[in-house]
Amino acid sequence: MRVNTAKQRMLDGKPALGVGAGLGSPLAAELLSLAGYDFVMIDCQHGSWDVDTSMSAFRSICVGPAVPMVRVGQHDFYAIGGLLDRGALGIIVPMVDTVEEAEMAASAVRYPPRGRRSCGFFGAQFHGSDYMERIDEEVFLAVQRESRQAVEQAEAIMAVDGIDGCWIGPHDLAKSMGVDPETGAGKEAHEAAILRVLEACRRTGKIPGIFAGQGQGQHRIDQGFLFVTVGDDLEFVSEGAGRTLRLFKAGEPPSSGGIVT
Repeated sequence: MRVNTAKQRMLDGKPALGVGAGLGSPLAAELLSLAGYDFVMIDCQHGSWDVDTSMSAFRSICVGPAVPMVRVGQHDFYAIGGLLDRGALGIIVPMVDTVEEAEMAASAVRYPPRGRRSCGFFGAQFHGSDYMERIDEEVFLAVQRESRQAVEQAEAIMAVDGIDGCWIGPHDLAKSMGVDPETGAGKEAHEAAILRVLEACRRTGKIPGIFAGQGQGQHRIDQGFLFVTVGDDLEFVSEGAGRTLRLFKAGEPPSSGGIVT
């Protein structure tokens, strides 16, 4: 069975750095893995993926060192099980606001007696012949904290058996709270909510995670976050293309790279 090296890092108290993939390209996901990230998260909620391209991406990610993870499109028992059967080693479930929703997610991810996942891992056999015996320990389940309600119930949700960690969505959280993080008061309230979730993870012994865009990765790691995404393929393509064009327009063309013709 393939070891979930990202999960192991986090259990050892070391941060795992990851990136999101939403463009729907297994090759792009492979390149992100080859760049050296600890995990690549296929984004089925906001990205351009279906079950077949997701399955291809999980395999492509395994060409490099990264662990294939996925944010499911919705909190659904069959959607979660189907992506696990296709090779995901990490599941991120969006909009988990209550203990009951957290219990449902935990039940969907693991086999009986710990959960209710159905047997039929037709697309995950490449992880190893002992998949059935070891996947319950190797799989990583994170529930998203992205609403005021989720923050208020943070400790109770994180205490649910089978939940390995969380992943904070800062933008949705700010919207739910009705605050503007660009203002002084809004930033203070927003940050207090984030730190409340971090403390709930510490109290329950679970792994704290967050989307850390706009160069906030190191800041969040310094705070104690361990499951940290620092960008996505769309951002990297847009910024890389724009940066190269700006250099040319400034008369400073970058050194050659990429495809050789």
